Amino acid sequence: MNILVCISHVPDTTSKINFKEESTAFDTNGVQFVINPYDEFALTRAIWFQEKQGAKITVVNVGDASSEPTLRKALAIGADEAIRIDAKPTDGFFVAQQIAEICKKERYDLILAGKESSDYNGEMVPGLMASLLDIDFINACTQLEIENETVTATREIDGGSESLTAKTPIIVAGQKGMVEEKDLKIPNMRGIMMARKKPLTVLEATHCSAHTQIDSFEKSEEKSACKMIDANNIDELIELLHKEAKVI
Repeated sequence: MNILVCISHVPDTTSKINFKEESTAFDTNGVQFVINPYDEFALTRAIWFQEKQGAKITVVNVGDASSEPTLRKALAIGADEAIRIDAKPTDGFFVAQQIAEICKKERYDLILAGKESSDYNGEMVPGLMASLLDIDFINACTQLEIENETVTATREIDGGSESLTAKTPIIVAGQKGMVEEKDLKIPNMRGIMMARKKPLTVLEATHCSAHTQIDSFEKSEEKSACKMIDANNIDELIELLHKEAKVI
């Protein structure tokens, strides 16, 4: 089985976020970047197929040279090779088209991705890739099995879950539940040393115009201080809930 795992290079959620150039660009100074958590669930499931069925795993990222440490981590976790498409990921359509071009040149039985990236939360790339490649797509997957060319998956839907079967090739967007957090792989020293010898191919981006543009960024408003009300002063509490919080 030939598996491609899409990897996003995203800021660690504990990093302090700032903007520059009159709030039109993200300031990366002092920001720690990691593998997108949803993509890490997908990669860990791919490693399972590698261990059980001998699958070959390629990871791919659209980004500049700063994303290579993230790809090297994916290699240290267990991926066999990595591809970096040398371009700034301007929007979801651009990323989807760049990766789709790779998939047109190499047949992948299974293309895995997280359901969204933790920076922009667009939930666009896997679905757009499926449309560009004209293959089946399963979103919000929480369980995934493959036997020969038959895919069995479970995904979340409103009010419950849905079980699906399909044939490869297929794109699956995973989320928490595809693997448990305790099963996520942490690179060990041997994996880190082996990752240095694994191929990381850098490809030029294909021509594609961005379909969106960023006008400006804005931070969320800070939460106001907690206002304490005496337990015996119910009238004041009701007034505040009515006039300030406006919830009653």
